[in-house]
Amino acid sequence: MASTPSPPASSLTPPEIPFELHVANREKLLRSIRQHLSDSSRPLQGFVLLQGGEEKNRYCTDHTELFRQESYFAYLFGVREPGFYGAIDIATGNSILFAPRLPAEYAVWLGEIKSLSCFKERYMVSMIYYTDEIGQVLCDQYGGSGKPLLFLLHGLNTDSDNFSKPAEFQGMEKFETDLTTLHPILTECRVSKSDLELALIQFANDISSEAHIEVMRKTRVKMKEYQLESMFLHHTYMYGGCRHCSYTCICATGGNGAVLHYGHAAAPNERILEDGDMALLDMGAEYHFYGSDITCSFPVNGKFTSDQALIYNAVLEAHNAVISSMKPGVNWIDMHKLAEKTILESLKKGCILVGDVDDMMAKRLGAVFMPHGLGHFMGIDTHDPGGFLKNLQIMERPKEPGLKSLRTIRDLKEGMVITVEPGCYFIDALLSPALESSNTSKFFNRETIERFKSFGGVRIESDLHVTANGCENMTKCPRETWEIEAVMSGAPWLLDKTSTNAANGKC
Repeated sequence: MASTPSPPASSLTPPEIPFELHVANREKLLRSIRQHLSDSSRPLQGFVLLQGGEEKNRYCTDHTELFRQESYFAYLFGVREPGFYGAIDIATGNSILFAPRLPAEYAVWLGEIKSLSCFKERYMVSMIYYTDEIGQVLCDQYGGSGKPLLFLLHGLNTDSDNFSKPAEFQGMEKFETDLTTLHPILTECRVSKSDLELALIQFANDISSEAHIEVMRKTRVKMKEYQLESMFLHHTYMYGGCRHCSYTCICATGGNGAVLHYGHAAAPNERILEDGDMALLDMGAEYHFYGSDITCSFPVNGKFTSDQALIYNAVLEAHNAVISSMKPGVNWIDMHKLAEKTILESLKKGCILVGDVDDMMAKRLGAVFMPHGLGHFMGIDTHDPGGFLKNLQIMERPKEPGLKSLRTIRDLKEGMVITVEPGCYFIDALLSPALESSNTSKFFNRETIERFKSFGGVRIESDLHVTANGCENMTKCPRETWEIEAVMSGAPWLLDKTSTNAANGKC
């Protein structure tokens, strides 16, 4: 008797890269910087100049690490090769790429040396030259008097507290430089996504959602955490062409779920999965620089216990409440507090906490269970910049526990892509002091909380596009407990499936 054919491993095909996207990004920047200069009564002259990323070797060896382009440069030019520079002439709007002049030996070891015209056509720029011609070309293109002005990228990344690196080249002494104008303008350009950008983020979400589902289906007790990571990486590369991940995969099970950034070199996803564990998998693929950031939590044996369902549904209710409330004009601090309050209310219903929830909020008890921020902007970087506008940086960030970890305090606006990732964790380093504190000890049911000491945690994370009237969930994973159990037992799950709750669909 003939066997039933297996369903295809993936329903997705990697889309063609639309380099018009980067043309549009350059035009967006040009409009913004011209407007700024006009408002400041400054001449519409000079060049935006960015330096792309360079290849790096592993310490002192000749092992070249896999290159990934610097993000601002990727946003404007889409160039995947290292060693490039890019300029935009503010007066004419012309875009200019500068490619490295490669030695003849390159063709022996690394392949064909592409012509300048090849790069010009691929990256859709007005002109292209070699990097050793930057100074002469920009001087020749400049139509003003005096030294040409270069607008260089220099500013603080408010997630990392690192500064972007302004371009450097031989002959810079022939130019005036401006280190303050470009960074806030270009950063704000990245905050609102175009339709072409959204399409790439959607594909990264689709292939990552599909991979998460594949991992759910194949997870078994006694596997190693790194096997779950491996399955995800394989699926997104094999079927999505995603050579890069948006970030290091977090594959935490059991008590490791309480380690917020588990998976690093000192905790490398290597625990054995035990019956009764919850898994917390935070993994997202990147496609043509644009990323995804998705977290799924589920029981490794495929069936929720009552305790697991209690914590999971507390987080899911918070996740859905935030998504249902999101729209332009809503402040992100308010969304964070909504998530905290929803989780605390559920923990009270589950007899883990006792007392008045508003009093718990005033005492910042929510931060004991969710010490991180609710979410962050996402795009070319997992933590996309712009969470704190330059004119907001003079304002004090929240100092209270939990709120101080927010990566933005802005009002939502149409076109933003932001993660919604509430969590509930049982972190001993936070629980023990809270149990002893005179401010918070009264809220705990000590007998019940003891049962959860080694629980780990639950996080549910989706990527949301803020629309004119609400938001759209770009992540397409099963979220309800019954959906997860069905998928883990072999039930189909379609990426275009419309769920009856706010976790999957439009709001």
